Amino acid sequence: MKKILILVAAVLMGVASCADSKQAMTVTVTNPLALERTGEMVEVPMSDVVAKLKLADTAQIVVLDADGQQVPYQVTYDEKVIFPATVKANGTATYTIQPGAPEAFNVVACGKYYPERLDDLAWENDLVGFRAYGPALQARNERGFGYDLFTKYNTTEPILEALYAEELNPEKRAKIAELKKTDPKAATELQRAISYHVDHGYGMDCYAVGPTLGCGTSALMEGDTIVYPYCYRTQEILDNGPLRFTVKLEFNPLVVRGDSGVVETRVISLDAGSYLNKAVISYTNLKETMPVATGLVLREPDGVTMADAANGYITYVDPTTDRSGGNGKIFVGATFPAQVKDAKVVLFQEKEKKERGGADGHVLAVSEYEPGSEYTYYWGSAWDKAAIKTAEAWNEYMSQYAQKVRTPLTVAY
Repeated sequence: MKKILILVAAVLMGVASCADSKQAMTVTVTNPLALERTGEMVEVPMSDVVAKLKLADTAQIVVLDADGQQVPYQVTYDEKVIFPATVKANGTATYTIQPGAPEAFNVVACGKYYPERLDDLAWENDLVGFRAYGPALQARNERGFGYDLFTKYNTTEPILEALYAEELNPEKRAKIAELKKTDPKAATELQRAISYHVDHGYGMDCYAVGPTLGCGTSALMEGDTIVYPYCYRTQEILDNGPLRFTVKLEFNPLVVRGDSGVVETRVISLDAGSYLNKAVISYTNLKETMPVATGLVLREPDGVTMADAANGYITYVDPTTDRSGGNGKIFVGATFPAQVKDAKVVLFQEKEKKERGGADGHVLAVSEYEPGSEYTYYWGSAWDKAAIKTAEAWNEYMSQYAQKVRTPLTVAY
């Protein structure tokens, strides 16, 4: 009798296992390149997951690797399940999505709107940080057109909120104002102690933007003239981690070829593990095809640059705001999934150099924008005090990134 009970239990366990397997979705990720892809984000529509697994609205899911270990994931604002996949060169990897209780995942990619700092919009992941300037800065007539960046090292955790909290600490700022009257040296020391322009062991803001395209901003062009965008008008954070940060920025109308009603919209996203943001740009009310340029500001006329239209990327080694070398070097770059029409270094004439806050020019990648379309590219930075140490290593990263965005991972299920 005992043997019969054991047999019945085994049969019931087999039936349950079979039932469970019907509620599992195998995702096969294929890498067509001869490059290993490590921690690259893949996307599966949530609607397909719900349909395949026949999920109720309240059901939770887990993502498992080939060893059955949970993989962090996120459901994005546009209803996609994203998770990092690692696939060998010319190889495949399988992941499983099934009902279950997910573990708590560390927030890696995140950002925040800072009205208390002139409407800054700042975001980061485990490797880098960035910011876009807002309407309060423009209202003060400060000319900050392009993207700014924060260097980061010695940690993979978010740091920007803490940096902003110190930089803007009202009690310490009041103390600095008081000390300036009685003890200027102490005031300077306290200012340095709270400033995010000083490296306190995790990174800093040592990049100069000014009235330029900064770290990879895009802009329409009228002939050889850049139609510079100003600060964003509205911002909406769409995703805020744990693996992806996404923000939608809308800008004030531009005057383009005499038409003052052209409005630019940007959707920017930063994934965990990447030095580069994805930017999707569109212009409403634009009546004709125009050149669109992505630029990296040059802070020296003979700087180390790469402008490779054929392979779809541009780079520059920035000397940082401390030209003595104490802040190291910042590597900036942009890469493009579509064919680039031209990539080149453009130096300013003396008059324009003064208008651009002393900048020497841009590295530009020029494409064509057709009305009603979207212009997609990737932009970002690294720091030689962190993992990428040389211009050669940065150029290799950018070259491989260009290959990856032009030959994405394929996902089947």
